[in-house]
Amino acid sequence: MDMSTERTAPDTRGLRGEVVYFTGDPFLVGDGALTHHEDGLVVVRNGMITAVGPYREVADALPAGAPVDHHRDHLISAGFVDAHVHYSQTGAIASYGGRLMEWLEEHVYPEEQRLGDPAEARGAARFFVDELLRNGTTTALAFAATYPGSVDALLEETHRRGMRMIAGKVMMDRDAPPGLLDTAQRAYDDSRALLDRWQGRGRTGYAVTPRFAPSCTPAELEAAGALWKEHPDVHVHTHLSESADEVAQVRELFPERDGYLDVYDHHGLVGRRAVFAHGVHVTPAERDRLHAAGAALVHCPTSNLFLGSGLFDLEEAKDRRRPIPVGLGTDVGAGTSFSLLATMNEAYKVAALRSFPLPATRLFHLATLGGAEALDLADRIGTLTPGHEADVVVLDPRATPLLEFRTARAESLEEKLFVLATLGDDRAVKATYIAGRPQYERPAP
Repeated sequence: MDMSTERTAPDTRGLRGEVVYFTGDPFLVGDGALTHHEDGLVVVRNGMITAVGPYREVADALPAGAPVDHHRDHLISAGFVDAHVHYSQTGAIASYGGRLMEWLEEHVYPEEQRLGDPAEARGAARFFVDELLRNGTTTALAFAATYPGSVDALLEETHRRGMRMIAGKVMMDRDAPPGLLDTAQRAYDDSRALLDRWQGRGRTGYAVTPRFAPSCTPAELEAAGALWKEHPDVHVHTHLSESADEVAQVRELFPERDGYLDVYDHHGLVGRRAVFAHGVHVTPAERDRLHAAGAALVHCPTSNLFLGSGLFDLEEAKDRRRPIPVGLGTDVGAGTSFSLLATMNEAYKVAALRSFPLPATRLFHLATLGGAEALDLADRIGTLTPGHEADVVVLDPRATPLLEFRTARAESLEEKLFVLATLGDDRAVKATYIAGRPQYERPAP
């Protein structure tokens, strides 16, 4: 990174390069949602974006002597938003395990029990956050484990770095090893204490986190719903209709309800800031309800393919007649990469198998502004317009020999972005900025 050494305005800096960001949803408004400045400048002051545009038009917005980070021949984008990921499962990534339920029992639950040890939780949190930043992810909505200390470990780490993070203690009182189970009362009490400690502290948010309906009794879901009713500004984060077997299990456990989503709805857990991971097997009626409620879905393609859960129907989710906010999730550890570029690649393939091929603009939207919209944070993150937090990723379209060879043949921005989305991974991340300050820089070769 070529940085000026003169720092007479220490709280202000400029980022110069090829700037791309979204101001709308390309699924709904087309290519006009993307803004592109071939030689652009992003001006940051006190962690916020104050100006953006062509360099010649915006350079005067920089105070004299303010440093400029030059990223020539690189793309400057809003930081990636991982809308569903399990920090507690990092150690279980790449574990062979068949389908969802067997995989949970054989690999995930034993791994999550390790986080009952505070030292293990702190170590996992540090590694997890390092990986996010190395992959250009600046905001995440994350599952911890059932232990309150696992939440503290993650949020202490991200708070220390000034990173926007939303996380919650898993609520789960059945169908798991005894060491991971809580009770409805303890789940409420522990979650309430964590919420009071972390919600709104710096850039930290809390999520009421029932694991998924099969692991929760009605009393547990009632406790989760009561907590959200008392604190509607926090998020709800859970799973929905990930696999056909799971949907069938929910039908058996809750025969009085109309379907999987109705289990959550009955307990007051569907609404704005409710974020449902997967949604592979949602019904048309459930999509209508999600749209009406302002709730969001998270597409987790590497996970769904790894566990054979099915093919998410993005075309239906983004139907203009009743669109649903949709973000992308790596879902580590069923997901196989922390890279949202690699996740875009798999999202393209899943959509192609459903005869709905995705242009690069739509893929990048899902990982930036789309993720921010899914988290109801589009007024703060996900784009590079003034007034937004300066979370930024700098991408190198020539990071590998293959990327360099293929990018040289790109004849448009769309083609350059598509090459990055299908061939890129962590190696394509040159730098990651949190609130305007570099938190990751790719080591020099």
